[in-house]
Amino acid sequence: MNIILLGPPGAGKGTQAQRLVDRFGMRQLSTGDMLRAAVKAQTPVGLQAKAVMERGELVSDEIVSALIDAELSAMDADTGVIFDGYPRTAAQAQSLDGLLASHGRKLQHVIELDVDEDALVERITGRFTCAKCGKGYHDTFEQPAVAGVCDKCGSTEFKRRPDDNEETVRTRMAEYRAKTQPILPIYEERGIVTRVDGMADMDSVTSAIESVLNG
Repeated sequence: MNIILLGPPGAGKGTQAQRLVDRFGMRQLSTGDMLRAAVKAQTPVGLQAKAVMERGELVSDEIVSALIDAELSAMDADTGVIFDGYPRTAAQAQSLDGLLASHGRKLQHVIELDVDEDALVERITGRFTCAKCGKGYHDTFEQPAVAGVCDKCGSTEFKRRPDDNEETVRTRMAEYRAKTQPILPIYEERGIVTRVDGMADMDSVTSAIESVLNG
């Protein structure tokens, strides 16, 4: 099973991908993670990517394709793959088709986590975590049982991500709509796109995704 998980930042892709990894033994291929790992390991592709990034340029589709090719080559043929953050453009979608075919694979599902922009802004801008143990909280949906004290470790220090602000979130949403959503018609023509309510609670989203995969 090879799937693409789509959705704007904050839609919950990372959480859902991890649950699929745990439940089905799938592999999550995140281009950002792969790039960092290749650079750290100083692989030939990693060194090439590092040089590009140090010049402040975007890593080319060819480099990303080489990373994915290496990952697919290294895993068992029957291991399912979740593509997270890739493809982002029509050219990358075409490249991915070729890569999968070269490994005897093909895409079964493209699942988009459908979100309401205003609700997503509230979800993201209200997030904060314990500075000591990392437990997550929210201004509206999940406050500590005792105000100012972490439920898990008792710490009284909390932190927020600097980019969890309304302006940044709306910019990310606009970028997602402009760059990533245009690839959807490519997969809609094949009849493999399913939209899942990304604003539902996490367990409901997981159940909806599993229904698609088991359908």
